[in-house]
Amino acid sequence: MTPRISPLRDFLGRESTSGLLVLVAAVLGLITANSPLSDKYFSVLDFHIEVGSGWSLIDFSLLKIINYLLMSIFFFVVGLEIKRELTSGHLASFKKAMLPFVAALGGMAFPALIYLAIAGGVAPAGWGVPVATDIALAVGLLTMLGPSVAASLRSFLLALAVIDDIGAILVIAFVYSTGINFSWLAAGLLSILFVAVLKRTGVTSVLVYSLFGFTLWFCLYKTGVHPTLAGVILGLMTPNIPHKSTQIEDAEDGSVSVIEWLEHKFHPVSTFCVVPIFAFANTGVVITSEMIRGASESLVAWGIFAGLVVGKPLGVLFASLVAKRVKVADLPDGVNNSSLLATGSAAGIGFTVAIFIANLAFDDAATQDIAVLAVIVASVVSALISVLLFKTIAKK
Repeated sequence: MTPRISPLRDFLGRESTSGLLVLVAAVLGLITANSPLSDKYFSVLDFHIEVGSGWSLIDFSLLKIINYLLMSIFFFVVGLEIKRELTSGHLASFKKAMLPFVAALGGMAFPALIYLAIAGGVAPAGWGVPVATDIALAVGLLTMLGPSVAASLRSFLLALAVIDDIGAILVIAFVYSTGINFSWLAAGLLSILFVAVLKRTGVTSVLVYSLFGFTLWFCLYKTGVHPTLAGVILGLMTPNIPHKSTQIEDAEDGSVSVIEWLEHKFHPVSTFCVVPIFAFANTGVVITSEMIRGASESLVAWGIFAGLVVGKPLGVLFASLVAKRVKVADLPDGVNNSSLLATGSAAGIGFTVAIFIANLAFDDAATQDIAVLAVIVASVVSALISVLLFKTIAKK
């Protein structure tokens, strides 16, 4: 019997499961960092691996291998999902894309402005932290709430989160990359050109593309641009055309595209392996009374907290109402201001990408820890507010 897949349903199902795994991994990371195993935990993450020498040298700690190399798989899947949404999904037409696009802009601008208003005077580089939404946890939350959430809101949140990811990727590329080495940048552009030529000539070997993908990753690493962007670039370059040699069928239309086939292969790896490992390795913050007091007095922490908890829902609601008012978009069926605010609170669950950006935005470990703790607390509070709002709406 031919295996059958349903790309959107499978994607949402895996993201929901991933949300639970991420929570478990994050809790384990916090517990381990504050247990007798703390020293071993941090020494293992700080274990360095050197490959090559001279111009080809890669000197990474285990933590950087997770954040730079493994997370490239995560961003590759993000790139694939963005491409699928833009070509055949919720963002495939102007009318479908406008509301989540405008809402996502508001949901990125408000948190950034709130952060800058609070902490811009002491650490302006952190404005990108509260901009991001965690697809897995946000979609997982709405799925868990079941009939309390209109089906149209799940699609709206997914599209909003995808656009949010695009914004976060652009922030990483243009704000948090180091000084550019133009020789390596030229080599990276040449790698992209080779991939385009391979695609044009009909080459389908995953191994060949993987080799050029690693070449692009290495060039971006040497360029000073964050190397995980290689995953996004390759995902966006993947053609949304039928996969001719697969034995898998789409349960909806019978035809599986190259994007859907690659998502079927790589999304489980990203969901059930890469993201939980990232959460375990990056949420290991040593929590002491001094650290809690420092966080409570930190403008950085309050800027991130207010950006996610207050800025996200207000930005999503305000931008959506403006889009409706100027008649560039209509609200989804069965959606009102309260449910939009609740969905915006779900988008305030920053977590994975927010923690990722926090580690790029701040140089010193103490501020990074405060930022990570603020992201975790703000994400929990945003989730609780979203649940409360949806439950209150359902009772009316």
